[in-house]
Amino acid sequence: MDYKEKFVRLMLEAGVLKFGEFKTKSGRLSPYFINTGNYSTGRELKLLGEFYADLIMDKLKDKVDFLYGPAYKGIPLAAAVSIALYNKYNIEMPYCFNRKEAKDHGEGGVIVAYQPKDGDRALIIEDVITAGTSVRESVPILKAKADVHIGSMVISVDRMEKGYNGKTAISEVKEEFNIDTYPIVSVKDIIEILYNKEIDGKIIMNDAIKASIEAYMAEYCVTE
Repeated sequence: MDYKEKFVRLMLEAGVLKFGEFKTKSGRLSPYFINTGNYSTGRELKLLGEFYADLIMDKLKDKVDFLYGPAYKGIPLAAAVSIALYNKYNIEMPYCFNRKEAKDHGEGGVIVAYQPKDGDRALIIEDVITAGTSVRESVPILKAKADVHIGSMVISVDRMEKGYNGKTAISEVKEEFNIDTYPIVSVKDIIEILYNKEIDGKIIMNDAIKASIEAYMAEYCVTE
């Protein structure tokens, strides 16, 4: 079993990957949904953090100074990844996240935990990217704090969806902000791993589910 299949199995076990009809942040009705808010145990967060950490070490080693998790789902993700990098690779990687509302007492501010400095290289830790909305919110928050370089983002799943200009959201984020996005798996990987295959004695993705996902992709995704 390769790491992609292991990751898809983890999403299923935790109830993070579901099939049905769901309204996404972009307003589209999707036949599947990725909800990292359903990771709810120490074991699940440990494994999740390790998947992200492995990808970071493979693609971005020595290119990151701190992790940024956009509120709310990015908060436990960034914390889990920071812990995994330390436990598995002995790398002490700072992390931070934003408040939804600025604190007006004490030290105040929007950024919690590590305080970015000019010249720092930020890595955004996200769950999925659909239309790139979260990135467009995160960049000005970080830039308002310090003159940081935001060159990369790691996500659980690449939904391969079109953003605002007909290209994939990942392509648009690259063009608009010069941010490279690294997914653990893509929706095409999920289809390949699950279609008509038994997992724990059950077919998770049958012909009907596969057809609904492919119809959605034909309308909203860029698959080439």
